[in-house]
Amino acid sequence: MSLTDTGAPAQAAENPPPGPGRRRGLTERLLAVRELSLLLALGALILVTTLRNDRFLSGQSIKDLLLGCAILVILAVGQTLVIVTRNVDLSVGSILGLVAFATGELFLAAPGTPWPVALLLGVALGAVCGVVNGGLIAVAKVPALVITLGTLYAFRGIDYYWAAGRQINAADMPRSFLRLGNQTVLGVPALFLVALIVVAAVGFYLRSYRSGRELYAIGSEPAAARLSGIPVGRRVFAVFVANGALAGLAGVLYAARFGTLDAAAGTGLELQVVAAAVVGGVAIFGGSAYGAALGAVLLTTIGSSLAVLRIDPFWQQAVVGALILAAIGLDRLLALRMAARLRGRSAHGA
Repeated sequence: MSLTDTGAPAQAAENPPPGPGRRRGLTERLLAVRELSLLLALGALILVTTLRNDRFLSGQSIKDLLLGCAILVILAVGQTLVIVTRNVDLSVGSILGLVAFATGELFLAAPGTPWPVALLLGVALGAVCGVVNGGLIAVAKVPALVITLGTLYAFRGIDYYWAAGRQINAADMPRSFLRLGNQTVLGVPALFLVALIVVAAVGFYLRSYRSGRELYAIGSEPAAARLSGIPVGRRVFAVFVANGALAGLAGVLYAARFGTLDAAAGTGLELQVVAAAVVGGVAIFGGSAYGAALGAVLLTTIGSSLAVLRIDPFWQQAVVGALILAAIGLDRLLALRMAARLRGRSAHGA
């Protein structure tokens, strides 16, 4: 009787041992559950607020909501690239403020500068700040939390020294640039469309490119990733540069949207960015750009809903804190579930 007749190989084919592909598939399904839970929470919040005030879903209200979350979405997606490597960047708010003021100064010094040029220069300046962060982390071998806490104050100090108490007004900037901050395409704010492009690009990169998948391996176990041949140092350096570039992009868009700029622009924004990423599920599983974007939209909607419901703004911070704790609890539950499923499949395969 041939080996095929025994049925053993057939059984093995039907139940192949769990490998990286299966683990990745299970993780992605659990992440999809996480993102679905965010959508359900967002839908419930919008429903409750609309029942209280039906104008919450008016055209202008939706436009304001999308405008309000666009910049936070871009920053949260950039932060995702950093967090999946088991790091964090606390300097994004300061980078945004520095780039925003630099954009205003550019238009003061050269009023005829086309806004695409200003956009590219802002992204480049943000990338330079990312190079500083990534270089210090690579050279000093100090945790990113410590380095970026230092650069948070350093970049903000440069901004304050440069501004010297001055304020740049919307009248000092070209109208074509300011229109970018309020222009709509088929009723959708242009800033939000830019944010969607960033989310799609980063999400596609993390899912489809080998270097993107390697970021998850680094976050899972840096030592093992290094032993498997992944250039951990270069990858971590690159994500800090990319995160800085996205913060620079957000800084230019911030200048276009608000018009009035000073050295305090973006102060405290880094905490909202990290909160959006954590609520979006980036903390434990590595998460995705889509989850971080949903987290940013949810946090922005919470702020708008509390105002409509006439609830003290103090409670917004309490609600965000509760969401972070709930997110960590849900991540832990999903992690235990995934581990149990993998153990069950391993036993079945054996």
